[in-house]
Amino acid sequence: MAGFLSVLKRIYLTIYNWTIFVGWFQVLYMALMTLKESGHEHVYNAVEKPLLLAQTAAIMEILHGLVGLVRSPITATLPQIGSRLFVTWGILWSFPETRTHVLVSSLVISWSITEIIRYSFFGTKEALGFAPSWLLWLRYSTFLVLYPTGITSEVGLIYIGLQYIKGSEKYCIRMPNQFNFSFDYFYASIIALGIYVPGTPHMYQYMLGQRKKALAKSKKE
Repeated sequence: MAGFLSVLKRIYLTIYNWTIFVGWFQVLYMALMTLKESGHEHVYNAVEKPLLLAQTAAIMEILHGLVGLVRSPITATLPQIGSRLFVTWGILWSFPETRTHVLVSSLVISWSITEIIRYSFFGTKEALGFAPSWLLWLRYSTFLVLYPTGITSEVGLIYIGLQYIKGSEKYCIRMPNQFNFSFDYFYASIIALGIYVPGTPHMYQYMLGQRKKALAKSKKE
């Protein structure tokens, strides 16, 4: 029974990883083609559907960690996915005024290259039981450049979005109301922006540590 469940788990994770890989590959392809043919102002409209689907599907990774399907710690997975979902849905989808900025292009390209490598790495490991050394190196090295460009794009877009958030009153809850509760999306966004200050160096250090362990382990093998 344990063997059957192990096989079932590997089949599921293989399908999951390669499915999301296809989504991110589509995002990258469409972004690059749009940049070439129409300019950065049109990138978001071109990639919106696959971007929303691929990024939202990452919620499953939190569930995978909670139920023990993968060994990735929730403490590392949750902030990364949470921040991306906030930018994807809470900024770009919610405030169309932000979509034509050049940072959308750097964001989408940084995210998609990272995820194409990551999902192909895990998809290969689940399907074959191992990943080639070159793919492992890409998995644990490309973040050195792509994490800073991605984070800079995220922070920039949140900052740009603040003026539209403040002017729109969207997602705000004002008193009086039956719950005796108020919520200001503008200040919540500022708090989210502030979390990047301690969070970014912490996550970067964490990933450097993971890189050191993974590459050292691959040399021994």
